[in-house]
Amino acid sequence: MSVRRVIRDISSVLILSGVLLVADAGVTLLWQEPVTAAIGMVLRSEVDQRYLSYRTAPLRSADLQALQGIRSLNERIAYLARLDQARVAHGAAIGQIEIPQIGQTYNVVEGTDTASLEEGPGHYPTTAFPGMGETVAIAGHRTTYLAPFRFLNEIMAGDRIVVTMPYGRFTYVVQYQQIVSPSDWGVTRNVGYERLVLSACNPLYSASQRIIVFARLRAVQPLGPARAAA
Repeated sequence: MSVRRVIRDISSVLILSGVLLVADAGVTLLWQEPVTAAIGMVLRSEVDQRYLSYRTAPLRSADLQALQGIRSLNERIAYLARLDQARVAHGAAIGQIEIPQIGQTYNVVEGTDTASLEEGPGHYPTTAFPGMGETVAIAGHRTTYLAPFRFLNEIMAGDRIVVTMPYGRFTYVVQYQQIVSPSDWGVTRNVGYERLVLSACNPLYSASQRIIVFARLRAVQPLGPARAAA
């Protein structure tokens, strides 16, 4: 093989590599990082979804009997929320989040560690489940692993966010946004009413800040055992 051909082949490889790098950067800027997006799609399909339905994770007879003795709808939902939170496995799906304003619906998994957030938005284990009357906090990526919260900055006051759990559908109305430091855990504190807190890195491609969306519970639709016991 001639030296000229070797140089030509190497040049072709370098040009192709450059084109691919530019394409990758362009896709990342416009949408999300494509390699982790592909990985995210695989991980998303492997999420343990047992807790998305009581048909696949039925209640024990003792829990069903306890529900029959609870007359208040809010108390039944809170009972089921506490029950699910106590038994859910780390990394398992706990429900779904729908944000109509940005056209996104994702399974929510339990946990906000690196592995959990690669599978989708993650629920902070130290915060409540929907229906418990406290703060519910969920984090998500903005540029990698399907970037579920990429357009979190476009959510405005008055927009709806719907979280569906096996025991109820919870509609929250956005109050406001706030930019905070990564160490500001005060955003997840309880405030005397049920509040949803969505968290993501800010600005894009940086972890120097957090963008936070606060939303207040507006309506609850009972599902599963909560509805059956009504």
